[in-house]
Amino acid sequence: MTIDHDIIIDDTTLRDGEQTAGVVFSKREKIAIARMLDAIGVGEIECGIPAMGEEERSGIRSLVDLGLNARLITWNRALVPEIEASIACGVGAVDISLSVSDQMITHKLRKNRDAVKEQLKVALGFAKQHNLYVSVGGEDASRADMAFLVELMKITRAMGGDRFRFCDTLGIMDPFTMFDKVAFLRRAVPEIDIEVHTHNDLGMATANAIAGIRAGAKYVNTTINGLGERAGNAALEEVVMGLKHACGVDTGITTHRFREMSLFVATASRRPLSVSKPVVGKRVFAHESGLHADGVIKDPRNYEGFDPAEVGLTRSIAVGKHSGTGGLIERYRGMGISVDRTQAAPLLELTRVMSCQRKRDLTNGELMAIYCAEETLPKAA
Repeated sequence: MTIDHDIIIDDTTLRDGEQTAGVVFSKREKIAIARMLDAIGVGEIECGIPAMGEEERSGIRSLVDLGLNARLITWNRALVPEIEASIACGVGAVDISLSVSDQMITHKLRKNRDAVKEQLKVALGFAKQHNLYVSVGGEDASRADMAFLVELMKITRAMGGDRFRFCDTLGIMDPFTMFDKVAFLRRAVPEIDIEVHTHNDLGMATANAIAGIRAGAKYVNTTINGLGERAGNAALEEVVMGLKHACGVDTGITTHRFREMSLFVATASRRPLSVSKPVVGKRVFAHESGLHADGVIKDPRNYEGFDPAEVGLTRSIAVGKHSGTGGLIERYRGMGISVDRTQAAPLLELTRVMSCQRKRDLTNGELMAIYCAEETLPKAA
């Protein structure tokens, strides 16, 4: 199934991302992150939880004062006092969240489905009376009865709600089930937009997010670096590049700042990036194996799905245990040293020995030391 509808990124780095255990962003960091998201073309930023207190509300007001192009939306439980706190911050859009699975309705809220429907009607009615854009968030929607979700979506539509957020709160879905459920809801209530909010507990947040979009969801929640509760959320950079290169859909997001943004958020959150983090990891375009290095040297498209410059990275040829002569020659060439294949053979043997001893690939300094120490090299032609 092709994706033939507009896609709007609702990035929640400043809300769900900051809910990562132990993560706190300063007001300065929040402003910087919001500006970066706005600059690359993110359509909506979920910017905080006003009910948390005055410090949080002050930070949200600072973001409102920036006059960003992106719409700012706050997260609230479906309670009138929390919506009032959002209004006081000056935002024009709110997410009002309700627990929608029988598990949570019964064992967390100690309520029943009728109580949830009544809570939705009161909160949504109040929000629309104040001319707010409203996303109704279905917490634990992935475990909810589908007929009950349809009821809630019909109430949302009838009362002027703007979209429904299908949340895989526990990160337990697979992409096939996500597709089926979102497609079912789109058919049942086609008049209301759907948003997908996915968690990464089973490592499928990005896949589930894209599956939801394929099924008809117009909005998708992301976080920079996949920050979020427990194992995190769908990563902004992965969803955007996945849509672009796996699905052929350009979201309009400017991607060349992804690496810069990821590093900033990694530092601010004190959650270092893995060197092999998909899309933005420092070494995802590093090639060591002789076969791969040779292929990339001949044509990068042999082993790279997209140009590293698209996300602010560069490729590198690593020299280590699995290197071949072509990669070694290329690496020395990058250091300004001309080595032919005859010269490369003894050098390669030495580099493999050192790499095994040090259990890593070699630095330029180490390669230079090997080159200088190899006195039996024949003269270059």
